Amino acid sequence: MTSYNNPESTLSSHAPDSPRSSQSPPPSGVQGDLELELLGLANALYNLGTTVINDSTKDRDRPGGAKLVGLGANEVVNHLMSIDNKAQDIQTMIPFQVLSDIDNARNPMQLTKERLERAATENQFMNGKIAAISSYRKLLNEALALNFPETAEFLRPIQDDIKMEL
Repeated sequence: MTSYNNPESTLSSHAPDSPRSSQSPPPSGVQGDLELELLGLANALYNLGTTVINDSTKDRDRPGGAKLVGLGANEVVNHLMSIDNKAQDIQTMIPFQVLSDIDNARNPMQLTKERLERAATENQFMNGKIAAISSYRKLLNEALALNFPETAEFLRPIQDDIKMEL
């Protein structure tokens, strides 16, 4: 008979891109409990899938009137109920785009990598713009001070602006 209560029975190893190995303990508190419940749900779904495929007794009732598929479906529903109850105590917000991408079978680790690379590129682009504007401002101040000496006392050096922003 298939074991529905042992999360380590079918999914003993995690994917290679898993954020942590299967040997590391879950975090403490509500988040750890939720993680264990999610692992249990994944195992229950896996067990239900294999039971549906392998159940050769679909037309015969089990002793007590329950079929293996029905027991598996009940186990999945129980895990979902428990996850919903535990989720009420967690305040973590997940961006909708991340959930949408996961639903579309995109790897969260790849998404994180792409977003970090995009942020780094945009950061470099913005730093280039800031450097160009600072250089232009310095040249403009020098030209204003040279051509309009009476404005020189009102023009601050760029270093003062940088110190003020920090």
